[in-house]
Amino acid sequence: MDNVTEWGPRPASVVLVAVAGVLMAVGFIALQGDVPGQVLTGLAAVGLFVFAAGSWRARPRLALTPEGLVHRGWFYTRTLRPADIGSIRITEFRRLGRRARLLEIDTTTDTLLVFSRWDLGGDPLDVLDALTDDQRNAMLAAVP
Repeated sequence: MDNVTEWGPRPASVVLVAVAGVLMAVGFIALQGDVPGQVLTGLAAVGLFVFAAGSWRARPRLALTPEGLVHRGWFYTRTLRPADIGSIRITEFRRLGRRARLLEIDTTTDTLLVFSRWDLGGDPLDVLDALTDDQRNAMLAAVP
């Protein structure tokens, strides 16, 4: 049996975003006669629906498979072999009084993939630990 580890947005979170879109759509209907309010709530509803659909479609965002590291976007899926990965690191910064972490995967084709807590469904540091531990095990298995 293949051992696959996946990370992606939590289904409950994506559903909550879609529910927020429904609430904005209700607000759009309730604001009859207030054109600026309708435009804003309508745009917010459409934006939330598109974000929820794209997030659901891109699940799992990152998967560790025997073939390599699979990155799934809204419109494509790409498999990165160990030779395609230049570096994997965490970028940490303070924003609005809290610490935010991003997982960055730099590929040999000069592509930078950036994943947030939302994209991974958890702490990017835990994903980094899992990825680097797997890379270390793969390198040890390749040594004669």
